Amino acid sequence: MRYLWFLSLLLLMLPHAVAAAPVCAKREAVQPRLDTLRGTMATGRFVSYSPTGLKKWREGTATPDEKSIHDDLIALRPWFDGVITYGALDGLDRVPDVAAKLGYRAVILGVWDITDEKEIDRALAAAKRHPHLVVGLSLGNELIFGKRASWDNLSKAIAHMRKEAPSLPLGATEPFAWWLKPEAKPVLGKLDFLLANVHPAFEPWFRDAPARNGAEFVVDVTGQVAEVYCGPILVKETGLPTKPASRNFTPERQAAFWKALEAEMPPTRDRAFAGFAAFDAPWRVYDETPGVDAPDPAEGAWGLFTVDRKPKPVMDALPPLK
Repeated sequence: MRYLWFLSLLLLMLPHAVAAAPVCAKREAVQPRLDTLRGTMATGRFVSYSPTGLKKWREGTATPDEKSIHDDLIALRPWFDGVITYGALDGLDRVPDVAAKLGYRAVILGVWDITDEKEIDRALAAAKRHPHLVVGLSLGNELIFGKRASWDNLSKAIAHMRKEAPSLPLGATEPFAWWLKPEAKPVLGKLDFLLANVHPAFEPWFRDAPARNGAEFVVDVTGQVAEVYCGPILVKETGLPTKPASRNFTPERQAAFWKALEAEMPPTRDRAFAGFAAFDAPWRVYDETPGVDAPDPAEGAWGLFTVDRKPKPVMDALPPLK
């Protein structure tokens, strides 16, 4: 039996939902790469990846070298054959080069700043080097939610990328509720695939709920997004961190959630989830309070693996790929 929270969510969303047939871009030029993306969703598994060698502090940024990225992707490979990055700077444009050597099937390259021509150029160059591996670009990560861009800004970025790389599928990432807003419809009609962040861990009801209720939440809201968007939908972020235990974030509960999601959401060519996050990132404990000495231990502990590339108990819940 599902929680009453979902009925409340529906009631909240009804005034904002797009009351029309689902929309998406349908362009012949992108179909070969989009078919690879869909195939990896259905029979493989993506992971949302930030390198263990990437660290950002107020004082500056440490960037990973190619060997560090290689060691990361070697650790992930038994469970994942698709990679999603958050950007194309700081060495991330080399991810496809390494992934190609290790037999990965698909890479979705992120472009963190859709106004940064240097980052766009690096992403496009990587896609050109690996036309059969780079299956799409993700334009931004929670740009609208984070107020770093507008829907109009995103539409213009899509138009620009279409001209630069007409055969490259384009997607974007927002929290699922943002894709349900009426103002998202023009953008939805221009995207070849959709990335959605769905975090039951941020919902008040989830603190003491069974892990299965979190998995059901992911399935239900992904279904709602499918009612407004007709292309492939990949849940890019979900799950929960492994600390602090005082907030009921533990390795055991993380494993229970992913085991439930694996059972509740069998992957298809239309809907699937990515592992999030690949690795812990201890430097991120200050993410939520920049400039304030009040670290949040949860922010550094979302990984399915430790920062030392050791699998957490959750990896016993996600079967290795055949």
